[in-house]
Amino acid sequence: MTALPRDRRLVLSLGENARQVLEARYLRRDAGGELEESPEQLIARVARAMAEVEVSHELRESHRAHSHERENLYYNLMASGSFLPNSPTLLNAGRAQGMLSACFVLPVGDSIEKIFDAVKLQALIQKAGGGTGFDFSEIRPKGDRIQSGGSSPGPLAFMQVFSESSKAIQQGAFRRGANMGILHIRHPDIVEFIEVKSERSRLINFNISVAVDDAFFNELQRAPDEPHEVLNPNGGARKKLGLSRREIFRLICRRACDSGEPGLVFLDRVNATQPTPEIGAIRATNPCGEQPLLAYESCNLGSINLSKFCRGPALKTTFDWESFEEACRLGARFLDNVVDANAFPSPLLHEAAHLTRKIGLGVMGFADALFLMGIPYASEEAVLLGEKIMRRLKEAAQGESEKMAAERGVFPAWAASRWAKEWGGRRLRNACVTTIAPTGTLSILASCSAGIEPLFSLSFTRQILDGRRLTEVNPIFVAVARERGFYSEQLMKKVATAGSLSGIAEVPADIAQIFQCAHDVAPEWHVRHQAAFQKHSDSAVSKTVNLPHSARPDDVEKIYLLAYESGCKGITVYRDGCRDTQPMARTPTE
Repeated sequence: MTALPRDRRLVLSLGENARQVLEARYLRRDAGGELEESPEQLIARVARAMAEVEVSHELRESHRAHSHERENLYYNLMASGSFLPNSPTLLNAGRAQGMLSACFVLPVGDSIEKIFDAVKLQALIQKAGGGTGFDFSEIRPKGDRIQSGGSSPGPLAFMQVFSESSKAIQQGAFRRGANMGILHIRHPDIVEFIEVKSERSRLINFNISVAVDDAFFNELQRAPDEPHEVLNPNGGARKKLGLSRREIFRLICRRACDSGEPGLVFLDRVNATQPTPEIGAIRATNPCGEQPLLAYESCNLGSINLSKFCRGPALKTTFDWESFEEACRLGARFLDNVVDANAFPSPLLHEAAHLTRKIGLGVMGFADALFLMGIPYASEEAVLLGEKIMRRLKEAAQGESEKMAAERGVFPAWAASRWAKEWGGRRLRNACVTTIAPTGTLSILASCSAGIEPLFSLSFTRQILDGRRLTEVNPIFVAVARERGFYSEQLMKKVATAGSLSGIAEVPADIAQIFQCAHDVAPEWHVRHQAAFQKHSDSAVSKTVNLPHSARPDDVEKIYLLAYESGCKGITVYRDGCRDTQPMARTPTE
């Protein structure tokens, strides 16, 4: 095993794209806009902030003497590219701003006061670099009478207020506001909600998802042509829409095919496995869907770069499970420290975070690891490997959480949790420990593939916040092509334009089979991978099912049903080219 050194610091090695992103978004600048921090200083700042939390938990002089070793461990974990925390932690740890959580869920009540309390808190969170998720299902439907004698504009009108608030706030000068808007399928305004993204100018700062319960899927199977019944949150009156259950579901799928939205959130499944139901029911997720949260809770995320644990020559590497598990344990401890180092913009957020101490340790670089191991993404071997990786990660992270509970105490809500009452009495420091995040920017910094996604393309252009375009070429493929003797600049231009090795005669068939990209993978494999990782994720899995431009609503319907049947907690699709602009694109032909 290659252990991380404690007595010295590794040399930081960054790619050009990683340096550009760090300079554009993360490194500290003076009042005149000049850089006053290097990438090495950023990592040292974050490592020091986490090590200081360790000292605050253990006052023995022996522990203080080892705090420098702990700081070096955290530094080397990040400098090696083996682990990175979420962006707000990189930006704010050790600085005056101090908010380190990636995203929050905020409740939205059915009154002007409650709605604008949420708008204010959203603004404070997004100013510091966090994202926000909301369930708008409590707001009475459009046209309902209100006490002043007028009528309610409905949840969609208020969602636009939240969207405009995000538009006005440039988060910490490094990213735009991100929101998740959820409406329950039983809400009377559900049709307007499903249709809202057909107007591309509406809710541009929102991702949207429909919250679907088990009863709806049962009804859809049992009596699909019966009218869909909705429930008014203001008084509970029921009524039947002019659309059947089948028509409602097909409308969702048609709009998702057109624009990638709405996604689905399977709320009953989320709540059946959440650890603290006595605190309340989960009704919303963070902007990318991987973190279902109670009201005011936050997620502190970090990701292990799987490609860093592949040993041996390309296409024939083995996976270093011992080093991987060591990184998982250290990552879990790092993220628990984030909870205590956090400076929340509201006491409500501070209280919720400390009550359950949820963390979300996940992975990135899965596609790269498969390349290195010579395993096609669309294969049983890849699915089984993904499940094993997540199981081993969860076991290591929970073991460390148990160890921290003995050192620091269990999370305060433990006694009322399922851990105490239903799940064997295991004493943990954190109510949840595992999550699969999308890692869009983090994967650039770590020079690896994002999350558990297949690579978008072996060569593509990525657009970042300031309009800058970054060209990315997969170095594993380039190295293999050179070694096998079929590399050429002309070939790389073909790959950049095609986005896939399919049909490129110069590439040997065995290589094309291994280096599969997003649109080489049938949609069913995307769902199978999501379900495999979900088995060992306490929270949820951020995964986009990539569809070809030719996909139809019927294809989306099959994917949404498969995701529900496979045990996923939610699902999102994206049909290539369904929007005018997209964050990643193949290089156009000159």
